[in-house]
Amino acid sequence: MTTNASNIATPIIEARALTKRFGGERQMFARTPTVHAVNEVSFAVQTGETFAIVGESGCGKSTLGRLLLRLIDATQGSVFYQGEDITRWQGAKLRRLRREMQIIFQDPFASLNPGMTVGQIIGEPVAFHGLACNASERRDRVAQLLTKVGLQPAYAERYPHEFSGGQRQRIGIARALAGEPKLIVGDEPVSALDVSVQAQVINLLESLKAELGLTLIMVAHDLAVIRHMSDRVAVMYLGEIVELAQVDELFDAPLHPYTQALLRAIPANSPPERRTKPALQGDLPSPTAPPPGCRFHTRCPHAKPRCSQERPLAETLPGGRQVACHFWREVQNAGGGAPLVASVSAKLNERLAIYREKQAALMADAQAGATR
Repeated sequence: MTTNASNIATPIIEARALTKRFGGERQMFARTPTVHAVNEVSFAVQTGETFAIVGESGCGKSTLGRLLLRLIDATQGSVFYQGEDITRWQGAKLRRLRREMQIIFQDPFASLNPGMTVGQIIGEPVAFHGLACNASERRDRVAQLLTKVGLQPAYAERYPHEFSGGQRQRIGIARALAGEPKLIVGDEPVSALDVSVQAQVINLLESLKAELGLTLIMVAHDLAVIRHMSDRVAVMYLGEIVELAQVDELFDAPLHPYTQALLRAIPANSPPERRTKPALQGDLPSPTAPPPGCRFHTRCPHAKPRCSQERPLAETLPGGRQVACHFWREVQNAGGGAPLVASVSAKLNERLAIYREKQAALMADAQAGATR
């Protein structure tokens, strides 16, 4: 039986053997150290999907997000957007692409220009992409975007320092939406916020995704947030993807020893669930001198001589799940269910429910007003 290629959906974005190295330049009498930030990473994201990239600090996940958006150039490899290779795009062609691909930064204050009003910050991409014919239309567009993210249109005249962290992040989201993008990368967009505010921003992103048909790539280290809002998860370690799976598969049955360690590191909800042994021992190796073979072998409790000599290639399992480990079949059940299933806390669930009720009431009022 033959497969019709036209029936296979083209990913909205795809990384092929993406590699990024920093440094290595000659300065005076020596070269600077070379940082191996991302190493031969490949994956594809489908339209409308929420794809998460997780890992420890320094694993390269934020660098990978910027590579996908062409905010930094890859050392090797390619990035495809809707089937087109955008790796070498420059000038006007790349500027047109910016409208469809946006980012929400981690720090909601540092990413906003303190010398500009909120209206100027959000209105700048509207004017740049020609989405408003005059100043009046631009002001109307800014007011609509502020309302969409749950802020008052009157806030357009204020400056970033006059807002709380959660409000500033909403302003950042409004700015990302100003160009009517198709793809948004969230670089840990809630990690700098209080837990109560995190719930509001998470639900805002989910509602905007459903309303506007967005595709989200979430870079994060909070596994509870990832399980709550993601479809698939890629686990990174020292610049490489070691496991990629549907979110429920990954949390219910992690295959890679590093994924198992990440899940064991989630704080327990009650004293009986606490573990006497640390989830992961040792420090993350320096990205300037990554270990040979499997990069995780220096911290892996199941490492064997082969692990230090041969780099494991990603093995694709039925259903598209991928794992890069020589001995994953032997260690997949290590600990007898020890990996703790990450879940959103009861209080966070309560806040999420209250927020959804308020959002539904606001939408009902808006619809009732429109029919009058």
